[in-house]
Amino acid sequence: MEMYFETLQSYRIAYVRQVGPYGAANVEAMDRLKQWANDQELLTESAILLGIPQDDPASTPPQQCRYDAAIVMTELEPVHSDAVEMSELSGGEYLICKVRHTAEDMQQAWNEIIPYLQQNHHTLDHTKPVMERYRYQLLKNHFCEICVPVKLV
Repeated sequence: MEMYFETLQSYRIAYVRQVGPYGAANVEAMDRLKQWANDQELLTESAILLGIPQDDPASTPPQQCRYDAAIVMTELEPVHSDAVEMSELSGGEYLICKVRHTAEDMQQAWNEIIPYLQQNHHTLDHTKPVMERYRYQLLKNHFCEICVPVKLV
């Protein structure tokens, strides 16, 4: 697995929110977002999709967990739709973990992230959400990126 630090810019996003237990419903939210984005002709090779779990399922009841399926928008793209909400994600320092897009590899990544952060004098920044970033070139090779907000210790 490839890991490196990157400063992410702030993103303007369009998103679909799913509330309830994480799992299959998150996939459905992403499918709804992709359908909307495709209808808007936004699913190009330069598109960036994000999966953003807003809550920690270890401390939030499953029925209250929020998951946002999002697409990064440019400032120029107007959005007039009841199908999506708009928001801003603040940028900052992130640990980027390039992983195969399988449940097993995602779980293995989490086993390595905390020790990696500790070895590199960083800790999780709990003021920002962890994100899964999907870019065309990675997805077509069955990879995605886990973006973990971090700060120096």
